[in-house]
Amino acid sequence: MRLTVKVWRQKSAKDKGRLVTYDVPNVSTHMSFLEMLDVLNEGLIEKGEEPIAFDHDCREGICGMCGMVINGIAHGPQPLTTNCQLHMRNFKDGDIITIEPWRSRAFPVIKDLVVDRSAFDRIIAAGGFISAGTGSAQDGNVVPVPKEDSDRAMDAAACIGCGACVAACPNASAMLFVAAKIGHLGLLPQGQPERQSRARRMVAAMDAEGFGACSNHGECAAVCPKGIDLSFIARLNRDLVGATLVG
Repeated sequence: MRLTVKVWRQKSAKDKGRLVTYDVPNVSTHMSFLEMLDVLNEGLIEKGEEPIAFDHDCREGICGMCGMVINGIAHGPQPLTTNCQLHMRNFKDGDIITIEPWRSRAFPVIKDLVVDRSAFDRIIAAGGFISAGTGSAQDGNVVPVPKEDSDRAMDAAACIGCGACVAACPNASAMLFVAAKIGHLGLLPQGQPERQSRARRMVAAMDAEGFGACSNHGECAAVCPKGIDLSFIARLNRDLVGATLVG
């Protein structure tokens, strides 16, 4: 099939940026979205033009590197899917596709579709760790954890830190990301010593990075490729209130 793509091109953080239109012929329905961009870039290179810069790594929906807004939706039209797992069979011949980077003050554009997401790393460094010595791997039944808690902890741990929640939120809030990281550790025995201080430090780091406040729009959960739900934000708020009361 043949597609028309409008891609955000921006040489650097200081460049104003603009949408540039490209014609992409011979697109296979079996291609992933990133493979379609690879084909587009090959054509640009053959013409002596600058290829489109975009983040990618594992291309297996695990690393969280790929991230772009496709036709106004973070990660595109297919729910629970990263860009690298989005296949071109979700589009039709002749479609016009608009591709933009994540839009957030805390995610400044580096080049084209690549944004600086190191703010997430700094939030993790503020409290996403445990001090309890765990030693070598233990038998799964040594530390008693209710199955409901272990299942929820695994749900939270599925967060790949892609930033789609920030891109979709009208306030550019990172609450779902932070809630997942806090919930993952807070549901397990090893994460209890820092549970309250963790919430306080990570939320403070999030605010310092310039992310917006959560106003419960729910757009974050709607685009999360790992299906992390809003209940983790409620859990984060409870932990934060507890940390405030303790002082």
